[in-house]
Amino acid sequence: MFKSPNQVKTSLLSSGFLAVAMTLGAGAAQAEKDSGYYGYGQVATPEQIAGWDIDVRPDGLGLPEGRGTAEEGEWIYEEKCASCHGSFGEGVDGYPSLAGGEGTLSGDGRPHKTIGSYWNYTSTVFDYINRAMPYTAPRSLEPDEVYSLTAYLLFMNYIIDDEAFELNQDTLATVRLPNEPNFIPDERPDTANTRCMSDCRDPAAIEIKSQASPSLAEELAAAQGDASEAATESQPAVATVGKSVYDQSCMLCHGSGLAGAPKVGDVEGWRGRIAAGSATLYKHAIEGYQGEAGVMPAKGGFMNLTDDDVKAAVDYMVQESL
Repeated sequence: MFKSPNQVKTSLLSSGFLAVAMTLGAGAAQAEKDSGYYGYGQVATPEQIAGWDIDVRPDGLGLPEGRGTAEEGEWIYEEKCASCHGSFGEGVDGYPSLAGGEGTLSGDGRPHKTIGSYWNYTSTVFDYINRAMPYTAPRSLEPDEVYSLTAYLLFMNYIIDDEAFELNQDTLATVRLPNEPNFIPDERPDTANTRCMSDCRDPAAIEIKSQASPSLAEELAAAQGDASEAATESQPAVATVGKSVYDQSCMLCHGSGLAGAPKVGDVEGWRGRIAAGSATLYKHAIEGYQGEAGVMPAKGGFMNLTDDDVKAAVDYMVQESL
């Protein structure tokens, strides 16, 4: 079959357009593949990964460069740890003890779980201190300080007997804790339930007993209301937000006086704090504070709270303690 010149030209144009379209499509697909499964985001840089890659394995993999001894760690412990854990690791005001308890896991009494009696690996001691301590300023310690504190806690539990023994990247994994052999893998499944594939329960017959409350941020936004509303109308709602934050995040310490926290309703305990002014109370609650009678971790240890959440909780506790 013969084609006219115009038909040939149209055919060539169509073929060329198809080739370009296929090339562009392949390029877009490759771009999406390169940028991630959903086509957005970027590959994390080595620097970004390093900021989160702080875990330590039992064999020592992940340990940072550094060194420390029990002799050096004693001074750091007294300065930054003893106010909560006691000068001898006995624990103060509900904070956990770190030493003692040998033989209590197999006895008839209450187990006394410490580094010397219960913990499994030396790496977990280092890792926890490095991640979470001191309570009021987590991740503020330098590697040498963490090595020194770990060495001192091991010395305090009679696991090492030389104050000058140097703990470092090479030696930490060689120190074994007494209870390590008693930890075994748990082969049980996460759940015993089987998935329902047929004749399943009617969802309408399921009774909902309770529902999660809105997030604190949503509650706060609802409490603040529209800008057009009068401030006096929103005050009761703001107080409700403060109580909600208190109930969820503050009651453990401020309801019982744990770690020297002033109990809500204790007029005398709050008098001096209230006299310092709201700005000081907010600052201590948000940033953390260590006083003569207790320790206030930043945002009570709940870093997911916003500054406004914390301020609302402070306002509630002050109002209830006048």
